[in-house]
Amino acid sequence: MATFNLRRFASPDALKNIKEDHLRDFLLRHESYFSKRGVNLKRSSTSGRGERGKREGDENGLDYSTLAAVLITPDDNTPPKLVNALYMIHEMATPEGMEALLDALKALPPKDRISIENASDITPADLAVQVWLKDQDLLERQHAEQFVTEKASFEYFLSEKAPQGQFSVPSRAKVTALETDLGEWFASKKKGEVVQVFIFPKPDETWFLVRHGETFRREGAVKGGQSATVFYRPEKHDVLVYNSVIGELGINAGSKGEKELYRKAFGRHLFSGNDHFPRSNRKYTLEPLQTSGDASLVCTDIQGIDSIQLTEIMYFWGGAQNEIEIRRSGDIFASLKDRNRKIQKTPISAKFRVKFSDSKIPRSVQIRPPNVAKFTRDDDGRLVAEWLTKRGFSLTKR
Repeated sequence: MATFNLRRFASPDALKNIKEDHLRDFLLRHESYFSKRGVNLKRSSTSGRGERGKREGDENGLDYSTLAAVLITPDDNTPPKLVNALYMIHEMATPEGMEALLDALKALPPKDRISIENASDITPADLAVQVWLKDQDLLERQHAEQFVTEKASFEYFLSEKAPQGQFSVPSRAKVTALETDLGEWFASKKKGEVVQVFIFPKPDETWFLVRHGETFRREGAVKGGQSATVFYRPEKHDVLVYNSVIGELGINAGSKGEKELYRKAFGRHLFSGNDHFPRSNRKYTLEPLQTSGDASLVCTDIQGIDSIQLTEIMYFWGGAQNEIEIRRSGDIFASLKDRNRKIQKTPISAKFRVKFSDSKIPRSVQIRPPNVAKFTRDDDGRLVAEWLTKRGFSLTKR
């Protein structure tokens, strides 16, 4: 179970953003749990209750105050399926989430269309609940796609052979085999065995989101006014991007073990084998900073980037203590020029301040050879990759 902190369900007014019939239908799937916690989900008449009764609940008797209190104070008996559903609804109950769901509904083929009460005053939360009730897979997929756009740090692995033709979305059988393989590894690391792989084809790229569990956490809590302990398994999302033009796999994951798992498992199940994406290939070099100086930051030929400044470099000096030196400045080349100096040694890592044309505020980009790039936003990657290639930072020749 993920950590439970659902701001949109924290008050009666927030719950009333969801049409009562839809909210009731959603909650009734866990009626026994809510009944034990003092929430009556059955429809009842308000006759004889007067105005006071109408103010405390709604015309059908749903007690929003008690319901909100239950939702923001889960206990050991809270159904995991309820928690997962509430989290997806919670995180899709935004203007951006609503737009994504509406686009997804519109894109469904006629045979798969679902009926949604699409009134002009529908709220994001109400739409999310309706979609969950009619097509849980659709809501889950759109929720997963939101996580894809949040991942911006990748380690890259280039295949030894250039790709032959377009990459086809793998069959369900291959994806299931991949999920089973990944699940066995995560289970061996005490992270649960349930793994889901979502696939998002894009022009020249295919994005994979891997949803899996983390190790259990134990936290203090208050239960019935007494100190207690809560156990739960957090949820984690990793992202992989396959570039079908050059045959490169980018991996965003937490640990070295997970990155190695994905490198091998994706190569084994979707390509030619464990080492389809070898570890030895180098993608980046920072030599242009030393050999070309500030000319390496030229970006006038990159449509979408206005300016680039070098703000941090890291040197490795070695020695018995493995000495590392980090130098920072608002503009390192300007600082060096003031002292009539140049970069004398190739750094092992560098950070840049990049002013993109679509933003008033510059964003950070970090390059760490041999194959790690970190962006503030994942959609910065295309423009940054073009600059890195033109200035000689990228070693990929395909």
